Amino acid sequence: MADFLTSTHRAKWIFTPQDLKEKYKAANHRAKQMLEKYGSTRVDVDLDGSLSYPELQTDPKDNGEKHSRSKPLKIDEEQLLRAFYEFKIQDVCDAFKFPRKIQATALIYFKRFYLQWSVMEHHPKDIMLTCIYTACKAEENHVSAEELGKGIDQDHQVILNNEMLVLQSLGFDLIVYSPYRSIDGFIDDMEDFIYSNNGQLQHLKDLHETAKMVADRMMRSEAPLLFSPGQLALAALRRSNEEHQVVDFERYLNNTLSRQHPARPVSELTVYLNAIDQLVNNLVTPTAADMKHIDRKLKYCRDPGSHEKSKKRKHRSKDGEFWCRKGMVVLVFAWSGYGHIFLLAVLGLNVIRQIGNWLVFIQQFERII
Repeated sequence: MADFLTSTHRAKWIFTPQDLKEKYKAANHRAKQMLEKYGSTRVDVDLDGSLSYPELQTDPKDNGEKHSRSKPLKIDEEQLLRAFYEFKIQDVCDAFKFPRKIQATALIYFKRFYLQWSVMEHHPKDIMLTCIYTACKAEENHVSAEELGKGIDQDHQVILNNEMLVLQSLGFDLIVYSPYRSIDGFIDDMEDFIYSNNGQLQHLKDLHETAKMVADRMMRSEAPLLFSPGQLALAALRRSNEEHQVVDFERYLNNTLSRQHPARPVSELTVYLNAIDQLVNNLVTPTAADMKHIDRKLKYCRDPGSHEKSKKRKHRSKDGEFWCRKGMVVLVFAWSGYGHIFLLAVLGLNVIRQIGNWLVFIQQFERII
């Protein structure tokens, strides 16, 4: 049976907080340099799994204009975007009724991937789906890419295109350890501890279920990259026990360490559990509204041409006017630039004139009249 102590998870994928900061900073810096040099950060994945980088701009003037328009994401903005899609991973897994181990594995894959890459290089929406697909394979709960893509109305080919990229970014280290199995083990151990003390076995089920829900939230923090699954499990159980008051948790920790690690003081373990608690307390779940500005910046980084189109639309929207015909009547409207439309005149003409990009508004008014 696989063992965490001898695993690649422990050897290669447990970091210090400073390690994580340096990795996120390096990925963000590389994407910024790409934006400055090429005018775009988008790295496309071809059908054969190879990567296509932006082409170097030959016109210095054009290159400079693009640089001035597109602003790179800050490190904290990347963090918010990752947090948003980690929450989406849990949503998708819940929708497909996948077991918790698949959800946890997909989240760990996603976190590991973005230790190597910036969200400006590979869009997290695409990587999210591929991580779920890969986790299903690794945990032997196979679902086809077509089924996964269809279930959430996404192109399944994107999932397949990114599969080799994700595997390579993970170093092909696909066996991961989540806290849920450790939670189960500690609950079994607590049965004897509780029975010999106060007979509250009936309350263990509630403690168990709440601990798993706490672990769900914990998996969206940076804790899985910093602590072992056993430490995560104990932190989840301690937090759950604060609600249910099933055991004297400090006494249980002393009892457990005296049997398994007699030379290790409880105070040392408590420091780790407190740090995990702090990460969970600081966890932010961004909403779609929170992501609007960041998503727009990301779009401009990956597709600078969209910025120019947006500016043109915005420019035309100021002080514009358009005519809308209904039968033999033409209604003349003006756009204030502040979200208001004013009816200027009604003309008996059988012509239509459109000034600016107002087709959508014309269609709307034709339906109203």
